[in-house]
Amino acid sequence: METKEKKPKKSVRIRKEKEARREFRVQNAGNLGAAKAHASSLPSSPRKMRLVADMIRGQFVLHALHILEAAPQSAAADLKALLTSALANWRQQNATVDLDQANLYVKEIFVDGGRMMKRMRPAPQGRGYRVRKRSNHVSIVIDSLNEA
Repeated sequence: METKEKKPKKSVRIRKEKEARREFRVQNAGNLGAAKAHASSLPSSPRKMRLVADMIRGQFVLHALHILEAAPQSAAADLKALLTSALANWRQQNATVDLDQANLYVKEIFVDGGRMMKRMRPAPQGRGYRVRKRSNHVSIVIDSLNEA
């Protein structure tokens, strides 16, 4: 009688796939790659944050930092901190590459709506108006224009 080879469990397959991806990342660590940063539950409305995010989308990172420093909106400070974090993540991935030679730019930036706190505000004649305090989630990806 022939014995069939057992198919490995799903958990074993997933673990092996993760190990293969990890090894691939280690082998290709020298290549210039994209770096990400994510901030969640920032206390401003997504609409206001998108106005600031649109100003830096596609810009070079250093130029985007200067734009955010000069911007009067309060959302600019949050985005500046997030962009600085993405830049630190990129430096950690590419320790041997000089920042000036990399030509980093803001590849993607998107703002999603976060949790909404609902409050009541007193209104005339015993009524109550609903106040929605919005928050947002921001993700940013920076990448190099240079070829790896």
